[in-house]
Amino acid sequence: MSDHRDQMSIRQMLEYARQACQIAAPYRRPDLDTNLMLKYTLIYLISVLGEAARRVSQPTKNQYPQIPWAEIIGMRNRLVHGYDTIDLDLLWDTVQLELPPLIQSLEGIVGRQAG
Repeated sequence: MSDHRDQMSIRQMLEYARQACQIAAPYRRPDLDTNLMLKYTLIYLISVLGEAARRVSQPTKNQYPQIPWAEIIGMRNRLVHGYDTIDLDLLWDTVQLELPPLIQSLEGIVGRQAG
């Protein structure tokens, strides 16, 4: 891995992904329509996860092609710049379907960093 900054960013990505999954766990998709705290918390966590991914250097991104870097950063950009047209179904699916395998991949990377 390139440097300490990359290591920190990857650890942050893992933490934000875990937090989003943990916070969403007791809820269902319709709750995003009525629970503003849930909605904005998930938007924030996915946004900062994408920002942390954006900060990872290109050599480190190349080292871990199993991480969908462009998609993560693209989601962040959609949430931050398209804040007035957020697709809540896409947000929910991201948390429910995309984050669990991402967490597994990031745990593997962080485990190699520690070892």
